[in-house]
Amino acid sequence: MQTNKTLPVVMSIAGSDSSGGAGIQADLNTFAAHHVMGATAVTCVTSQNPSRVDGIMAMTPDLVTRQIQSICEAFPVAAAKTGMLYSADIIRAVAAADISQGIPILVVDPVMVAASGARLLQADAIAALCEELLPQARVITPNLHEAEILIGHSISSVDELRKAAREIGHKFDVACVAKGGNLGGDEVVDVLFDEGEEHVFRSPRIPAAQSHGAGCAFSAALTANLAKGMLIRDATERAKHYVGHALEFALRIGDVRPLNFFHGVAPR
Repeated sequence: MQTNKTLPVVMSIAGSDSSGGAGIQADLNTFAAHHVMGATAVTCVTSQNPSRVDGIMAMTPDLVTRQIQSICEAFPVAAAKTGMLYSADIIRAVAAADISQGIPILVVDPVMVAASGARLLQADAIAALCEELLPQARVITPNLHEAEILIGHSISSVDELRKAAREIGHKFDVACVAKGGNLGGDEVVDVLFDEGEEHVFRSPRIPAAQSHGAGCAFSAALTANLAKGMLIRDATERAKHYVGHALEFALRIGDVRPLNFFHGVAPR
């Protein structure tokens, strides 16, 4: 006799990527690959592909709030992650909803600039992100450029990346995974600083043709793992491993090499 199995519910609060490779589409694929139930609160609709962003239309802050409330009313949300939030008003709405709905775990991917170079966070929204949302997070996952913005100076080595993870963790009183993919070299180094402890994760650099959506997939995998009860160190290591495989076994669709979100996932 088959019985129903309850899956953790995980919410993505992020923008929609029309090409399906990043944003809420990448988050939902990653959630499915990790066998958790995914829900979304859409902050923006974009017109984009892996090479460029052609247009952005933001949702109203009230609509973003209503989406979060509707999901939390229907489901016991175990964790949520944020991606592209775009404006200060949306950030404030998400921060208020996170508190009012009592979401247990919040992962913030401080999305500021797309891999194509397009700005995904308005300049005046950075202060709102730092003051109102980051201190509420369990963990934040900045890439190299985002970490530089958060600490206000450049990062050019692994030692500086380690110091940045510590500085960001202390500054916002959160765990921080500072991602060093853009440092170059034969390996990729990511640094987790959490409650006074540092963990350094190293992996061989994968010569991927494209990395569109890799940051989204990493934060979504981390969120899914935390929702399933993993310790943050293990959740980070698993997320890094997952993204590495998604890049290594990327799909080949015309001239595009999208992430393989389901490589090695056993069918159910």
